[in-house]
Amino acid sequence: MQNIKLNTGILSFKNLLAKPVRTACLMLVAAVLAFTIFGGSIIALNLGQGLSAITNRFGADLMIVPQDASDMAQTLLLRGEPNNFYFDAGVYDTIIRTSGVVSASAQFYLASLSTACCDEEVQIIAYDPETDFVVQPWIAEKYSSSVLDGYIVVGSRIDVSSKGTIRLFNIDFPVAAQLSPSASGFDTSVFMTMNTMRDLIAHSQMLDIDFLADNFQDGMVSSILVKIDPEADSAVIAHNIQEQADGIEVIVSQGIFGRIASSLSGFTRYIQIISVILWLLAVLVLAAVFYGIIHERKKEFALLRIIGAARKRLVGIVLCESSLAGLAGGAAGIVLACLVIFPFANLISARLELPYLDASLGSIALLILISLVISALSGPLASLYSALKISKAETYFTMREGE
Repeated sequence: MQNIKLNTGILSFKNLLAKPVRTACLMLVAAVLAFTIFGGSIIALNLGQGLSAITNRFGADLMIVPQDASDMAQTLLLRGEPNNFYFDAGVYDTIIRTSGVVSASAQFYLASLSTACCDEEVQIIAYDPETDFVVQPWIAEKYSSSVLDGYIVVGSRIDVSSKGTIRLFNIDFPVAAQLSPSASGFDTSVFMTMNTMRDLIAHSQMLDIDFLADNFQDGMVSSILVKIDPEADSAVIAHNIQEQADGIEVIVSQGIFGRIASSLSGFTRYIQIISVILWLLAVLVLAAVFYGIIHERKKEFALLRIIGAARKRLVGIVLCESSLAGLAGGAAGIVLACLVIFPFANLISARLELPYLDASLGSIALLILISLVISALSGPLASLYSALKISKAETYFTMREGE
């Protein structure tokens, strides 16, 4: 018969297999810990990615909208809920002459409905290619040429047909480019030039489709995006514009993103506190479990001492068992967190009402590694006292115990 040398790792692994219920309990604690740490961290990371993306993509310091349309505009920007609101485009001249304003560009919004006329419900945004400084730099990442009239650009979450088109109000528009994710309402929006929007509305009116925006030709716009001098005070310029024009509201983008950052910071702190509390509880629970397990296995360890196992070997076996159980449980918790978080990213974003963008694979891999390390080290930390105690027990008295 071939003799198999059982080193510490093999012996620990066999001990765990021999007691499946005990091992499952240890793994469960580690799994809950890893699920919370990894799940909470990945959500916080994705929210941070989303805030960074939407801040970089928006590119405007101020957003001018009709009076009482501020909430609708922010809802459109953050969650992509289609909206229509309009005001006189003549305000543009007042805005561009305001001290501290570097550039301004008007946009026009039109909402489509998920009916026979359209492939899906989207927000349609028309921009002015001559003045735009928000949409076109974003388009340039995917499409090197200017977007011609009659073509459209779609957000990352818009479904494009195999022919490279989407149908809007019974017109098949060729898609020039599909944009990168922005974690904003732009991901479910369609972009086109002002001329294309005029043609779309004119064609739809021929089909007896009525719009709130039928007076598009009369010089109405939905918003005016403003870029200011970096050294200027956005709040002061916003106040000056508000004083000079009636029937408008001025949204300071720094205020929008500041509130998002504040909410994100609070959420991150909450995750950190919960993770620390749960980690402490996990260590305490594992310590109590290992204390009871070691007490039941006193004679097993005494026999190992009798056949020549050193005291360090006993400590190593206990620590290795706890580490393996923690590692396996941590892996299970991470897998479960992935199954819960990644398939339901859109639902999580909607529930939190915050920008949400999946992190890079490198960041996810790093979080997985950190979570596994924490899970693998929590067990040995919790079992260290019990391991040292059993290694110092006298073999003779341990074997005679209970006689």
